[in-house]
Amino acid sequence: MLPQLELRKFVTPEFIFGDGARLFAGRYAKNLAAKKILIVTDPGIIKTGLVDELSHTLTEKNLEYEIYSNVTPNPRDYEVMEGAEVFSSEECNFIIALGGGSPMDCAKGIGIVSSNKKHILDFKGVDKVPVPSPPLICIPTTAGSSADVSQFAIILNTEENLKVAIVSKTVVPDIALIDPFTTLTMDRHLTSVTGFDALIHSIEAYVSNASSQITDLHALDSIKIINHNISPVLNDLKNLEFRSNMMMGSLEAGLAFSNASLGLVHAIAHSLGGVVDLSHGECNAAVLEYVIDFNFHSSPEKYIEIGRAMGIKFNGLDINAKKEALINKLKELKLLCEMDFNLGEMGLKESDIVPLAKNTINDPCVVTNPRKPSVENIVEIFKNAL
Repeated sequence: MLPQLELRKFVTPEFIFGDGARLFAGRYAKNLAAKKILIVTDPGIIKTGLVDELSHTLTEKNLEYEIYSNVTPNPRDYEVMEGAEVFSSEECNFIIALGGGSPMDCAKGIGIVSSNKKHILDFKGVDKVPVPSPPLICIPTTAGSSADVSQFAIILNTEENLKVAIVSKTVVPDIALIDPFTTLTMDRHLTSVTGFDALIHSIEAYVSNASSQITDLHALDSIKIINHNISPVLNDLKNLEFRSNMMMGSLEAGLAFSNASLGLVHAIAHSLGGVVDLSHGECNAAVLEYVIDFNFHSSPEKYIEIGRAMGIKFNGLDINAKKEALINKLKELKLLCEMDFNLGEMGLKESDIVPLAKNTINDPCVVTNPRKPSVENIVEIFKNAL
């Protein structure tokens, strides 16, 4: 069968993009029959004043709300369960997530538990959520996680120190209000790690064995946008045009990976996230070039297209030189983003590697990696990243 005739699905929430989009929260909540809303956020977002602004828009529509803000980076299973208790005890019927990937993933988890009445870890894997969640609006405040448009929720299993992926159409938000203004509070480090996360979303979606013409369009455009804007935004953090471009790059990355899924970089990062003191974007960046080196000859044409989207001139280069040119370009970008570290510097020990590799091989993202890895292959990648 011709590749363009293969069956592919494409799932996306309704989204509003642009300056002022966040201010529509009350209107959409009212239209979706909200009675009492649980706002899921974190202490850092509260300090920015965005929660007060959201509360005001809800009050204007005569909507009651409760705030749950006990969310940490890499949201924990017990935070989800605590939030679900608040949702139930306060008799809420609606959720608004305001924040980066952590509050949005926590909000998704709260919705799953509230509808299905089980522990959040019971739903790990693909299509394991039988009952849809309460209505969910996401207002992202970072340009990177794309949780506002994806069917993924990533939760930390605190007993095993392992991030688990929950993948289900039932966790796709009902509305995403994507407003670049909310990202103006991000510092240089957060801008770097979230921007790099978005770039890797697009790279992995583009080479995924579940990609399609539709996801490829979004993935390549996202790569071009992020590559063109990440340096300017790091040098001018308050520039709304650059912030808007990065937000669009993140949105397109989310549309791509939510439908094509991801690959070995993210599978490894999910295992790493519970062991080393790194953000998700940093975990991804630490192993990126080693995974590309492993994958490259399984999908060389697509990796070369990624390089072209990043401005690399491949004229006259043989296939191995093209691979090295792409890897070197990504290393330059890591240096720009101040993420040129190795995992040994961040606390990973050689004794950690085999257990992490065994966890990685069972991650859902491995299924769509362009080359099927073995545990031994993953061990080698970890060792190279040390």
